[in-house]
Amino acid sequence: MAKFTNPLISLNTLSLLLFLIISATANSEFCDDKMALLGGVQESRGAENSNEIESLARFAIEEHNKKENALLEFVKVVKAQEQVVAGTMHHLTVEAIDAGRKKLYEAKVWVKPWLNFKDLQEFKHVGDSPASFTSSDLGVKKDGHCPGWQAVPVHDPQVQDAANHAIQTIQQRSNSLFPYVLQEIVDAKAEVIEDFAKFAMLLKVKRGEKEEKLNVEVHKKEGTFHLNQMQQDQE
Repeated sequence: MAKFTNPLISLNTLSLLLFLIISATANSEFCDDKMALLGGVQESRGAENSNEIESLARFAIEEHNKKENALLEFVKVVKAQEQVVAGTMHHLTVEAIDAGRKKLYEAKVWVKPWLNFKDLQEFKHVGDSPASFTSSDLGVKKDGHCPGWQAVPVHDPQVQDAANHAIQTIQQRSNSLFPYVLQEIVDAKAEVIEDFAKFAMLLKVKRGEKEEKLNVEVHKKEGTFHLNQMQQDQE
């Protein structure tokens, strides 16, 4: 005797199987996309100049200096990206000063906040910074300013770098047994001509028990400082 099959039931079964196949395919694609998202490098949620990103950049430079016995000085974060791993891998492009020259470095810092874990995974030099002056470089560029020497703040980082370079150069040229110690930048002026900057400063220094004041002129071109002249202040 032939067995009767309800065509409506068969149609429902077929529809259910088709639905399950489509759902499985969609879920598979979603998982693949999610995994790709987790492993990809993206722009950091915080801006390059945020406290968190700057703190990570400074940490990278400090760790590099310790490992390589280097003396890099942090300037700024140029670019910040991040990658989700077991925690977050921060990919940073950092500008730093090396022997008076601004250079660019790439650093990878691995962070696991829940473990209070932070480690420098990679740090490498990738090139020199562009030889240009911006508003952060003293604000004495001729655009919008009168030509010639302009008074600048003695606490400006560029002025301090120029003063420290002058003291280091003077010490290298000196035969004194006592090192020169910079105590104060008394006065500072600067002039920028195209990509060339000049700093004229009055420095108060100490050598042993002796205190004196020095007039120095330091030039900066393409990120490199050069002590042009130095003489004792007669006042």
